[in-house]
Amino acid sequence: MNKNIAIILGAGKGSRMKLGYNKQFLELRDEPIIVRNIRTFENHCEINGIYIVSSKEEIDKFNKLIEKYNFKKVRGIIEGGKERADSVLNGLRGIEQCNIVLIHDGARPFVSENIISEGIKYAKKYRAAAPGVKVKDTIKQINEDGFSIGTVDREVLISIQTPQCFQYEDILKAHEFAKKNDIILTDDTSAIETLGIHSYIYSGDYNNIKITTAEDIAIAEKILEN
Repeated sequence: MNKNIAIILGAGKGSRMKLGYNKQFLELRDEPIIVRNIRTFENHCEINGIYIVSSKEEIDKFNKLIEKYNFKKVRGIIEGGKERADSVLNGLRGIEQCNIVLIHDGARPFVSENIISEGIKYAKKYRAAAPGVKVKDTIKQINEDGFSIGTVDREVLISIQTPQCFQYEDILKAHEFAKKNDIILTDDTSAIETLGIHSYIYSGDYNNIKITTAEDIAIAEKILEN
């Protein structure tokens, strides 16, 4: 089997932005963030299908967007869970069998086709892969009283992005193991590490931002200008 499936996580509430609605529907130049995401995966020649993870209340809204923009590769909308890891597990259980699965944050509207291509390539070779960029700022370690006690070497630090790409059976097994053992996960590379599998980190893009706060909207608009 040589099938690559994308899961786009769209169940987040975006409470930090205080929008009063799901940030996936926030419009950048008259187009919802989630639409920009779906289109990039839709147009990629190596992506065979797309599934969106949504809150139960917004499934109909996502379906209407899919119909409006005539996306052909979207295979279904899957109901999310309480936490991100629950939503990912629901997504993994709800998609069709595939070779490589790409798990992407719906709030990252500027993912490039190259990042997707590289993720598929390296996941096939190494079982797990994720894009990342080097940390620009100086990172300090502090003690419990708030005082600096050391400087962390930036050369060994990477800010991880999505899509995070895996061989399907591996990441499904990893998330099921984490769920069964109440392991708290920060992302999907953390999940795969529970099986002793280490993700290959390839070059991401500083434009591949996650829109989390109101300030990020201004950054996103600037990216579009350029």
